[in-house]
Amino acid sequence: MGRQGQRVEVRAKETNVFAGGGVLAHCEGTSTTLSADSVAWFAGVKRFDMIGQRNIVHIRDTTLTLDATTATYYLAQERLEAHRNVVAVNRTTGTVLRGPNLTYYRAAPGIRDTIEMYSSGRPTIDYHATADSGEPYVIVADRVRFKGNDKMWGGGRVTIDRSDFAAQGDSMQLDQPAGFGVLVGKPAMEGKGARPYKLTGTRIELGLAGRELRRVKALGDGVATGSDWRLTADTIDLRLERRKLQRAFAWGPKDSVRSRAVSTTTTIRADSLALDLPDEVLTEARAFGHAFSTSKKDSTKNADMDWIAGDSLIARWTQVPDSASAPKTKLHELISRNNARALTHVQSEHDTAGPSINYSRGTVIRIVMKGDKVDTVTVTGHADGVQLEHRPPAPDTTKHPTPTPPNR
Repeated sequence: MGRQGQRVEVRAKETNVFAGGGVLAHCEGTSTTLSADSVAWFAGVKRFDMIGQRNIVHIRDTTLTLDATTATYYLAQERLEAHRNVVAVNRTTGTVLRGPNLTYYRAAPGIRDTIEMYSSGRPTIDYHATADSGEPYVIVADRVRFKGNDKMWGGGRVTIDRSDFAAQGDSMQLDQPAGFGVLVGKPAMEGKGARPYKLTGTRIELGLAGRELRRVKALGDGVATGSDWRLTADTIDLRLERRKLQRAFAWGPKDSVRSRAVSTTTTIRADSLALDLPDEVLTEARAFGHAFSTSKKDSTKNADMDWIAGDSLIARWTQVPDSASAPKTKLHELISRNNARALTHVQSEHDTAGPSINYSRGTVIRIVMKGDKVDTVTVTGHADGVQLEHRPPAPDTTKHPTPTPPNR
């Protein structure tokens, strides 16, 4: 200590101690150290107060480093309470907590076998899975709880941010060993890539592999949107690799609203859906169970509507270059299998009266698009159907025919 301490005997075998001028202390038999401007020891309650005025209180434990303006240690409970300008670092994982307060329960024989920490007042946490896990998850919440080095809970306006995604909800849980996280209370998750996407639902579950987010699942009223697609279903499961969305699955119970996928001019409904989105670019959708798809040549209300249905359905898109902007996603092919039906509008350059209407049935129907129009329709297996051509315009009887000049 910087100057002579004062000892006050309260009663027999109970002496309080006060010291100032800069104090350094350590826990006997351990490497734990504590430093402060002044300290006070209250023997009756086994309480050790630390106050930092010119300097901050510094505490270095085997599992934690902590800085704060004031701190109090309760020896009987192995509990530390820190207040004002708190910065706590987990020495095992590198996770950092910054906030107005922290309550830290040390692991101690006969008391508890795992550390626990609590903080309120909306602390900010740089959450690391391991000491070498690279970019952290930045978590902010009204209150948080930690158990051990790898389990965490947060409540009240929770946000989770990293360079590749952002998530939010009223409360959250992270269980690193189980590779599991969950958000509830109006949860939402957003990808921040070149083609951003967003997922909402009643509950959102996170699948973690080490430091990486590999899976995001919405349960109940799921809605996922991308730059050129939208997916709605009771349950939506997004799969990620290299921090980018790669695949999406959607399904629900039989009595729920059917899964639906929508692109600019195409809508697909089915009992379940699977979308291929390599590096967040829509390339293929597969629909299973009462599959039904409608397409329009453009997004106008009065555009001719084509449809195709069957027990299963495949839709494929291609990327079409656009000199004015990024490539555009265009529907290229539709394939329906088993109990296949389709109604299409087909128009060639020779159809001056308008497109013909074709209704087809068969085991398999394949529609190939050219631009925004149907190019070919191929039906195989018990094929039949109806082709309706436009009736040619009736002759105009109100005009008199031009007389033929006599021969000379």
